[in-house]
Amino acid sequence: MKRWQKITLGVAAVLLVVGIVLGTIHYSGRNVVTVQTAKSQRQDLTSVVTASGEIKPKTYVNVGANAFGKITHLYVKEGDRVKRGQLLAQLENVQSSADVSATQAGLEAAGTDALAAEAGYKTAMADLNRAKADHDRTKLDWQRAQSLYKEALIAKSEYEARQNAWLSADAGLAQAEARVAQAKAQLDSAQRRVSQTRANLTRVSDVLRKTTYLAPFDGVVTNLPVREGETVVIGIQNSPGSTLMTIADMSVITAEVKVDETDIVNVKRGQPADVTIDAIPRKSFKGEVTEIGDNAIVRSTGLATSQETSSSQEAKDFKVVVTLKDPPANLRPGLSSTAKIITATRPGVVSIPIQAVTVRRPADLENANAKNGGAVQAAAPQTVASKEDKKETQGVFVIRKGKAEFVPVETGIAGTTDIEVLNGLQEGDEIVTGSYKVLRTMKPGAKVKIDNSAPKTEEQ
Repeated sequence: MKRWQKITLGVAAVLLVVGIVLGTIHYSGRNVVTVQTAKSQRQDLTSVVTASGEIKPKTYVNVGANAFGKITHLYVKEGDRVKRGQLLAQLENVQSSADVSATQAGLEAAGTDALAAEAGYKTAMADLNRAKADHDRTKLDWQRAQSLYKEALIAKSEYEARQNAWLSADAGLAQAEARVAQAKAQLDSAQRRVSQTRANLTRVSDVLRKTTYLAPFDGVVTNLPVREGETVVIGIQNSPGSTLMTIADMSVITAEVKVDETDIVNVKRGQPADVTIDAIPRKSFKGEVTEIGDNAIVRSTGLATSQETSSSQEAKDFKVVVTLKDPPANLRPGLSSTAKIITATRPGVVSIPIQAVTVRRPADLENANAKNGGAVQAAAPQTVASKEDKKETQGVFVIRKGKAEFVPVETGIAGTTDIEVLNGLQEGDEIVTGSYKVLRTMKPGAKVKIDNSAPKTEEQ
């Protein structure tokens, strides 16, 4: 064999060996999945519900118009601090003041009439007592005259005179009793007129009082939509009245937030919360959940479901009130705020990143187990999936001997980035955390290559 032939055969043999090696490497790496991993670890875990809303005072009142009239004086400005009972505003009150004066005069006149009626009643009673005495005296005289006349000791004329005197006294007694009844009726009428006039005075005084507005409690004037000279009206059916101003008690400040319906079941009264306010950046305020709404609020309309005429499948929220501890003095109602409510705390629990948790159907797990065990299964005809087949198992992929094994886990509370594992994992287990596409498509038992150098951006 010539020299060049030997060289050609040698080169061909080397190329064949290199091809076999490269093919083996390519074939062996074809089913290897590149993943990112992390280890389960023990740490303190806190579950937080985040909700947004606005700052509101716990106690505030809209001072509305109680009478129709023109504003003659405004004694406060928006932002002023007021004390309980302080004069806030005055409406025109010429007619109501005149009504009060006239009614007071009428009450005084009615009182005088009542005193006169009482005096007349007392006079009638005195006349009645005198008539009774005369009646009793003349009756005794007539009775003695009857005895004396029977014994012929007095003349008939004297007997008849005493009889007539008694009859006259009896008539005078009846007349005195009638005058007493008349005087009593006049006294009762006069007293009722006094009561009627006094009630009327209470009414007109209330009308006059409603033209003057006083502060119901210590607070701050947070809204003043009217000016002096404007005319305000009271509310009637289906028509709200004029609002003069809003007084807020800024000593107790709350953050009224809306919690999603999926999170409200975890929120309880007394839970602590951290409140941030957009107007005061880089600062957090401690608070506590004090109120939880019972009615769901439709997110798109802001109305409670009890006010809706038909059922709705839209997203709903629940009102939650967080009372701030030691709020700053410069807070104003309506400031945007965010509350992070701590719903649960677990110290020293086994936890993993939330994105590591995935789900698989029982059929996927059975096929993977059969493949790993070396069993060959013929393709079965497609049938309608049962309810059991549709159930999904929650778990994570654990790295064991270069493969990703699916391990079912039971989870507890979820923090911001990590979730508690109640059982299924031990501390230090290496689990697959990414990428999202890999976790979604990876088969149990797949060979993996760990690459934690840098996270990759997933295409959605």
